[in-house]
Amino acid sequence: MKTLTRYLWFNTGKRREYINITGEVEKAVRESGISEGMVLVSAMHITAGVYVNDDEPGIIQDIDEMLDELAPYGKPYRHHRTGEDNGDAHLKSMLVHHQVIVPVTNGKMDLGPWQQVYYAEFDGQRRKRVIIKVMGE
Repeated sequence: MKTLTRYLWFNTGKRREYINITGEVEKAVRESGISEGMVLVSAMHITAGVYVNDDEPGIIQDIDEMLDELAPYGKPYRHHRTGEDNGDAHLKSMLVHHQVIVPVTNGKMDLGPWQQVYYAEFDGQRRKRVIIKVMGE
C-alpha cells in the first residue's frame, strides 16, 4: 500500500468562509501515484470542517444561513465562560463534520458530477490546517 500526506494551511480573512479545495485534493491524489484507494481530508481544528457538496454560490449561502440558524453567532454559549467567543464555531463544526473520505478509482477522485470538496472555516482569521491522506495501491 502506498500513502501520501499533504497539509493545506489557511488563514482566512473572515470569521466564516467556505473554500473549494478540490483542486488541491486532486493534486495530492495525482502525486500519490495510486490507482485504487481512498483519500481522507480532515480539518485539524475543532472550529472548522470539511464537506462535499456543489460549487454553487446559492447553496453555499444556504448552507451558511442554515448553520447560523442552528448555531447562531453571539449567543451566550456556556463555552464562553472560558473566555472564548466561538461556541457557535464548535457547534457548526459538529454539524458539518471534520472530515470526508473520497474513493479513488483509476487514479482519480470518484466524485459525482457536481460534487466538490470544501474546507469550512467557522472561527477564522488565524492559521489553521487540513490534512490530506491518500492511501491505496
